[in-house]
Amino acid sequence: MPQSKKLKNSKNKNITAVGRRKRAVARVRLLLGKKDWLVNGQKIGEYFNSPLFQPLYARPLQLIANKFKLGFEAKIIGGGVRAQIDALNHALARALVKWNEKEFKALMRKNGFLTRDPREKERRKPGRGGKARRKRQSPKR
Repeated sequence: MPQSKKLKNSKNKNITAVGRRKRAVARVRLLLGKKDWLVNGQKIGEYFNSPLFQPLYARPLQLIANKFKLGFEAKIIGGGVRAQIDALNHALARALVKWNEKEFKALMRKNGFLTRDPREKERRKPGRGGKARRKRQSPKR
């Protein structure tokens, strides 16, 4: 693990990671020593502006917020708002583990941030009459 020591000591090196959920993909770059949380060029509170989402985003950073001064820049594409938040949390957890595996891997694993949720919407099949598993109604007589 000499790489993680090198990353921990260097101030100019930024750590990147990718997180996914459903169709959403989040690419995150941790900024060591900065406090800005930016998503697609906007502050995170402006991008996820509903009060329902405030306790959900950047939860991996909120777990360790008191110990370290960390910021991030994220580029998120695809999916809905909730899937984007989950992809962001997944990417942040992966980046934190890259930064310092010894301290953060067990914490992130225990809170479920390192597990990629594989559930996606099932594709629609031809000739089925609407949704993915719906079959046409058969006639009674």
